[in-house]
Amino acid sequence: MSDKKRALEKIADEIKKCKECRKNKYGLPVPGEGDPNAKVMFIGEAPGIEESKVGRPFIGRAGKFLTKMLNSIGIKREKVFITSPVKYYPGKRAPNIKEIRHGMLHTKKQIEIIKPKVIVLLGNTALKALIDEKAKISKLHGKIIKKNGIIFIPTFHPSAAMRFPKIKEKMEKDFKKIRRFLKSFNIL
Repeated sequence: MSDKKRALEKIADEIKKCKECRKNKYGLPVPGEGDPNAKVMFIGEAPGIEESKVGRPFIGRAGKFLTKMLNSIGIKREKVFITSPVKYYPGKRAPNIKEIRHGMLHTKKQIEIIKPKVIVLLGNTALKALIDEKAKISKLHGKIIKKNGIIFIPTFHPSAAMRFPKIKEKMEKDFKKIRRFLKSFNIL
């Protein structure tokens, strides 16, 4: 087992034992999964009910849509790392800023271990967690943001794209832009 994989498993253990992460939430922890050497990381919002049953990110309907989007631009899901700022299912509500800030303690460690070149932010929660708490995905989607030596590309959350055709169209354009960007830097 690689050092990175071992370090990520240690963080997953911390998440399982973390009372603050679990507070007012349900199900199994969802620390994230994927290639510990991923050049691209995808960060969502929080686990949904399906994810909380098995402890894996993006496996429900939104996850199937995300996998389809990845395939559409030639990225294999197992070659990226997928996680979220909040590691437990918050129920039928968006995570609050306190929960996001706490969860980011773990997510930042994951980012430090993986050292991705690009992080794709899926929706407002990820954008607020990693860029600016006042930021709006509707304003920043598809933009390339450089911060702390990492390139961030925000786009919409797959569940929003599944519900609203106009958002789906914008997300598809964002993913094409992501593909061009990754190819231009030989990441893809």
